[in-house]
Amino acid sequence: MQMTDTAQAALWNGSAANAWVANQAILDQMFYPFEAMLAGRLEPGQRVLDVGCGTGATTLAAARRGAHCTGIDISAPMIAVARERARDAGLDAAFVCADVQDHGFAPAAFDAIISRFGVMFFADPVAAFATLHRAARPGAALHLYAWRSPDENPFMTTAERAAAPLVTLPAVVPGQPGQFAFADSARVRGILERGGWNDIAIAPVDVPCTFPASGLLHYATRMGPLGRILPTLDEPLRQQVIGTLHAAFVPFVRDDTVQLTAACWQVTARSDVIRG
Repeated sequence: MQMTDTAQAALWNGSAANAWVANQAILDQMFYPFEAMLAGRLEPGQRVLDVGCGTGATTLAAARRGAHCTGIDISAPMIAVARERARDAGLDAAFVCADVQDHGFAPAAFDAIISRFGVMFFADPVAAFATLHRAARPGAALHLYAWRSPDENPFMTTAERAAAPLVTLPAVVPGQPGQFAFADSARVRGILERGGWNDIAIAPVDVPCTFPASGLLHYATRMGPLGRILPTLDEPLRQQVIGTLHAAFVPFVRDDTVQLTAACWQVTARSDVIRG
């Protein structure tokens, strides 16, 4: 069963948003390589849209690059944090709290569109990418990263696998909005083509990521499906689940640092094909 727009809005303005805000520093450090790669593709003065910007790390990185960047996200709590960060840093970044699928962007408003794990949650991804296409000027570049399969990302599924014998977790349905909705590269290509994008390239990338081990338990007990279920459990069961996480994550800890590989798709496209 497909998750509706309403369900996504509720999730990203409730428990999921709260978890991301609480883990902002950890997530920013973990995903810094993607922030750097996306910002490195931009030029000073470009008008840039950051899709699914969350708490604003990639938007602010684009602004530091000299781009005029706007971040958009459906999550009001995360947008509030992003705006505060931009004000504190004195950066040229704006933020919009809206659903990309039906937002009224000005036509041809952006020179580039970027996203770090922000495009897998649309109930109607074709409509979302069609909207983005209309917002892109002719020849504008699309640069995004999305997760490959759960099997290729063992760190991202460790908490759920460890807790599965103790609690019932929602099944991951291929293609349903969620972290791994873009695991099938052929499906991603079809979504972009139907959304009007051209010159599409999809390549696998495996990116080393790290963050301090001191933040691991906080991350593991707040993020994802398990993080949403833990507060509903009685205390003995909750502590039993948390106890399983310590052992489950041991293979990822080296010298007080969590080390993981993010198995992703690097996706690029253009709003049209420029011919000489």
